[in-house]
Amino acid sequence: MTADGVPAPVAQSDGTAALATPSDRGHRRDRAAYLRYGAGKLGGAVVSLLAVLVTSFFLFRLIPGDPVRTMTGGRQVSAAQLASYRREFGLDLPLWHQFTDYCGKALTGDLGTSYQFRAPVIDKITEALPNTLLLTVTAFVLYTALGVFLGTRAAWRSGGPGDRFNTGLALALYSIPSFWLGLLLIIVFSVGMGPIPGLFPTGGMESGGETGFAYVLDVAHHLALPVVTLVAVEYGQTLLVTRSALLDEMGGDYLTTARAKGLRDDLVRRRHAVPNAMLPTMTLIFVNLGRTVAGVILVETVFSWPGLGGLFYQALSVPDLPLVQGLFFVFAAAVIVMNTLADLLYPLLDPRVGR
Repeated sequence: MTADGVPAPVAQSDGTAALATPSDRGHRRDRAAYLRYGAGKLGGAVVSLLAVLVTSFFLFRLIPGDPVRTMTGGRQVSAAQLASYRREFGLDLPLWHQFTDYCGKALTGDLGTSYQFRAPVIDKITEALPNTLLLTVTAFVLYTALGVFLGTRAAWRSGGPGDRFNTGLALALYSIPSFWLGLLLIIVFSVGMGPIPGLFPTGGMESGGETGFAYVLDVAHHLALPVVTLVAVEYGQTLLVTRSALLDEMGGDYLTTARAKGLRDDLVRRRHAVPNAMLPTMTLIFVNLGRTVAGVILVETVFSWPGLGGLFYQALSVPDLPLVQGLFFVFAAAVIVMNTLADLLYPLLDPRVGR
């Protein structure tokens, strides 16, 4: 814009000049603001990942116990053999030397070699990751859909019997430790109690010997109780956030206007109120996905599910330091990455954020 209020000319690709409208300049400012916002969030994520890398090295060295003696299984081993094991795994080096080696290798994708499996940590993680994703993604889809559906219905009928029941049940289940609920489900539905027979396996991922569609059904049979445990514990948070956000929107003037135009209540809810109320819920969905991957340790341990959580518990009992460090980094990275994606998505849903 020139001093006399005329839009300033801008150069085009063909060499001609065009007038830059206020709308064009506004879009460029918005893009620049979003790029600065995104760069700051990505930079913060990188710093957080580096901090996790450093923390994971020192944190698990506070665990009492000698990994080398644990690996020998209580057998009589000479001092020379113990020294050979320590030299093989680099445990004879000064702590600062171990730390620099660990950081240097981790930055290239090498998380070390597992003490108990004598295999690269990254290979063990890659092997167990699909099993964890099968459990967590299945549970995530179910508890997100259930939480959003029940949350919208509870808010639209706020104060009614259904609202009070759903909110009370969600709060109660959200307060229950996942491992306790998992054990309870095993006692009731796997072992059997009274007239209830044992309908599901007590643990594991498969019975063995099945192929084709029978194998899929077998895995689904083993998957049922762990998924129910995660869904029961996690859906309540999504329900409560969705309900609260929708209640905030229901007093808006635009809903009164929509009703005055003759729209039915269900259309007002689906077309106007719910989309605006979904902004905080969308953020929570991304955060929950990362948190579910990181928080599946107890559920996988209780149900002997062969995923990252069960592997972490197994490594922690040695302690298998390289494997524990690698898994801790993966769990923390899942939370950090999902938080960052939520931060990057939010300004696209609500342009007021990041300006």
